[in-house]
Amino acid sequence: MPDILTPTPEKILEVLQPVQDPELQKSLVDLNMIRNVDIQDGIAKFTLVLTTPACPLREMIVDDCKQAVQALPGITAVEVEVTAETPQQKSVPDRTDVPGVKNIIAVSSGKGGVGKSTVAVNIAVALAQTGASVGMIDADIYGPNVPTMLGLTDAVVEVRKEAQGDVMEPAVAQGVKLVSMGFLIDKDQPVIWRGPMLNGIIRQFLYQVDWGTLDYLIVDLPPGTGDAQLTLAQAVPMAGVVIVSTPQTVALLDARKGLRMFQQLGVPVLGVVENMSYFNPPDRPEVQYDIFGSGGGEKISQELGVPLIGCVPLEIPVREGGDQGQPIVVSAPSSQAALAFQKIAADVAAKASVAALT
Repeated sequence: MPDILTPTPEKILEVLQPVQDPELQKSLVDLNMIRNVDIQDGIAKFTLVLTTPACPLREMIVDDCKQAVQALPGITAVEVEVTAETPQQKSVPDRTDVPGVKNIIAVSSGKGGVGKSTVAVNIAVALAQTGASVGMIDADIYGPNVPTMLGLTDAVVEVRKEAQGDVMEPAVAQGVKLVSMGFLIDKDQPVIWRGPMLNGIIRQFLYQVDWGTLDYLIVDLPPGTGDAQLTLAQAVPMAGVVIVSTPQTVALLDARKGLRMFQQLGVPVLGVVENMSYFNPPDRPEVQYDIFGSGGGEKISQELGVPLIGCVPLEIPVREGGDQGQPIVVSAPSSQAALAFQKIAADVAAKASVAALT
């Protein structure tokens, strides 16, 4: 019979019981995030299963686990294998899940010109860079710019005939699967549609695409509070929406309306992103110009009770990357804008997991 001081898997789970997921505020053991516990020659080994590959607090959680286990007598080392299982968002009555898609996250803005598509693309690519499986719908039917931003302007998508109808194979770039109206029309062809036709194509993008298994489906919505937003919110359960604005007063006024619309439709607002927050000249990085004003994102966040999840500076490489099909999280991953996008993506993923598990 083992001595009471001999380390066992049960003792390891016991000392890990107080260690909590910082976002969920619950024990890692109770959440079944500690698995495959084993001890060999004083070396404790176990698997830490995070709720998202993009967990922003990954290193802190690992350190907390190691510190707790190393305090056990007889333990000489701790080895933690880290993996992730993204939870499925909650189903909603009268809305239909997209098969294989765990979380649908919309990116919206009250008005055009605030960089919403740039934010959406960089969130999607940043999530894919963490190892998550990511898809993207370019739901801006009248102005489909995402193919350009992902370098897919010449992509040709396959449409298969199957028993249930046509099924589209998405294009892929930077680890992101994409469908867009830009794949279905000529470059200079305008889309002159009324609401019912727009409703139909968005539903096709949701349900008639071979998405496979996705951790996240990012939907880049057109600006405003119109048919596309209503169709998406009423068709599928959503993990949440990210509202994009600039600090400019007119942009914030429209952002408030968009935010309120999603709240009225029962869609969780994950947070506000203040884009083009400030400008640092490349030749004088110590100087900051608040071209579109300052503090607007923080103000709307406080007034409406939603988090401000990021402020993205106005940088020339952001525009260059979008024009060249190389998002800044790829072309300049250590830039201030890229770091901001990476943090935003991690925060969005964490908030989606919390919503799914609480």
